[in-house]
Amino acid sequence: MATILERYTTKFRGSSAAFERGKSVIPGGGHQSRVVNPHPIFINEGHGAVKFDVDGNELIDYMMGFGALLLGHADPDVTSAVAARLGKGTHLGALSELEIDWAELVTGLIPSAEQVRFTGSGTESTLLALRLARGHTGKTKVVKFREHFHGWHDYLSMDSGINTQVGIPDETLSTIVVIEPTLDALSTLLERDTNIAAVIMEPTGGHWGQFPLQNPSFLEGVRKLTTEHGVIMIMDEVICGFRMSRGGAQGRFGIMPDLTTMAKIVAGGLPGGAVAGKAEIMEMLGEAEPSRRLAHPGTFNANPVSATAGITALRKIANEPINDRADAMAARLKSGLRDALNRTEVPGQVHGLASVVHIALGIDADDEGISTVSHDDLAKATAGDRASMIKLAMLNEGVDMMGGIGFMVSAVHDEDHIDRTAEAFERALVALREERII
Repeated sequence: MATILERYTTKFRGSSAAFERGKSVIPGGGHQSRVVNPHPIFINEGHGAVKFDVDGNELIDYMMGFGALLLGHADPDVTSAVAARLGKGTHLGALSELEIDWAELVTGLIPSAEQVRFTGSGTESTLLALRLARGHTGKTKVVKFREHFHGWHDYLSMDSGINTQVGIPDETLSTIVVIEPTLDALSTLLERDTNIAAVIMEPTGGHWGQFPLQNPSFLEGVRKLTTEHGVIMIMDEVICGFRMSRGGAQGRFGIMPDLTTMAKIVAGGLPGGAVAGKAEIMEMLGEAEPSRRLAHPGTFNANPVSATAGITALRKIANEPINDRADAMAARLKSGLRDALNRTEVPGQVHGLASVVHIALGIDADDEGISTVSHDDLAKATAGDRASMIKLAMLNEGVDMMGGIGFMVSAVHDEDHIDRTAEAFERALVALREERII
């Protein structure tokens, strides 16, 4: 019988050829948020909950544009609106009423959003949020939690679990304080250091909830501590914004940060991001006096095409049961994955909130929503070769999951997609056990 690796290289031989071709002109052969060995897959098109690679393989997709496609691939409303916009011009070198329409939707959905400024990406959003926090407080340092990911820029790459610190000056790193995600650690730091401008976090926990926080108690504690010490609280909702609920994680948990960063869903799956928050902070961007204004240029900020996609997507989220559909299918998926673990007698945990599903093999725990397993144990269960091989084994069975550790469920996944995924997971578990990977 062919091994997992042998099946993969045969099934995705066209991707292997494309990868080799790409390596001659693109570092790493092409964009990979996490390296896939022996090579990544190359995709030609996607529709709804499925996509097709260069070999013609159909895959049930749970990457969903790295979480951006809550509405699925090529949503007909978004694509038709964008197509109409393209015929009117992609960039007019001036303001557009679309930017106002977009901002009104964001402020109507995100509870803490009094004003909004659009950016080109999630990384740009977190960078702008730090600039705003430092400008508003007059302080220098920023606190982040270990394993929380906030983009690739110099300030927040440190201890993110994905990015390294190669090429980042020590002088820059000295302005960032990384601590364990505990209230005791945060309280001790804020009591000791009065030069903290902001605390930034993924409100569901590191890596879109792979390492969950005990919400909402943790967020309530952070809100209390930052308020007491005059520190800006930043929720990075690039992934969980509009996914945990229409109002994001803050809407789900009832916690009001000072600033919120967004991308992915906010732009309807097109390039775009945003920073939203208290008017007293955001107004630095519109300050009439140049010497006090926080400059924020950017050629493609709030461009008409991304604005159109964002408006269309957010209107659907605001007016249709988008979150309900995705959440219901995620609940069905969690149940199916647990059944597969039980039938194959493989120890493992399935956890996650809303339309996000995580797996951790080798852990015997019953938490269905927020995992109470220690971060160290979750890291051991989801790191390294095991996660990579789970990813390959599931691709062999026609399912593309997030990094071998979880699934981003969309509103267009249906019961058939979910049940086929659970069946694929069971077959993958058998293959993994036969090779003594689990």
